[in-house]
Amino acid sequence: MALTESTMLELGVIAPNFALTDVVTGNTVRRDDFRDKDALLVMFICTHCPYVKHIEKTLGSLGADYAGKPLGIVAICSNDVTTHPQDSPAGMKQQAQTYGFTFPYLHDETQEVAHAFHAACTPDFFLFERGLRLVYRGQYDSSRPGSNIPVTGEDLRAAIDAVLAGKEVPTDQRPSMGCNIKWKE
Repeated sequence: MALTESTMLELGVIAPNFALTDVVTGNTVRRDDFRDKDALLVMFICTHCPYVKHIEKTLGSLGADYAGKPLGIVAICSNDVTTHPQDSPAGMKQQAQTYGFTFPYLHDETQEVAHAFHAACTPDFFLFERGLRLVYRGQYDSSRPGSNIPVTGEDLRAAIDAVLAGKEVPTDQRPSMGCNIKWKE
């Protein structure tokens, strides 16, 4: 495990296009499926990373808490399944079912989407407002494995709530930290 920070992609960039398969439903999910939403949250996660495992239970709650709101949510796993077979679509589906993910969980087999987003770690979060302009990229909250800080998602939730209320998201944002994305050689 290599501790890696998110790249802190420049605020204001437009969400890269994607069309990936949801491992639970088998449906293709596209970026443009969310154009009618006030916000789109894209999360790069996986099944094996201890930083994701630390928050995965609350990711299910996050999806449930914002169900019915004008927020689109997708999770994407881009890890190389050759070196990390637990991050295969079958492992992803099991994780989604175990933790009650109500949002699409997409498999980025070619890793093109992770590269387009400049995703660096799991978890890595990107929040876009209507028009798909990036307004938040950073940590879920200050909790880390072994830190004894409760997992609340407060940083990400504050950004989501601001966007949904039509308010500006503060630009002082802390990078997410986690395992590096497992790139293909």
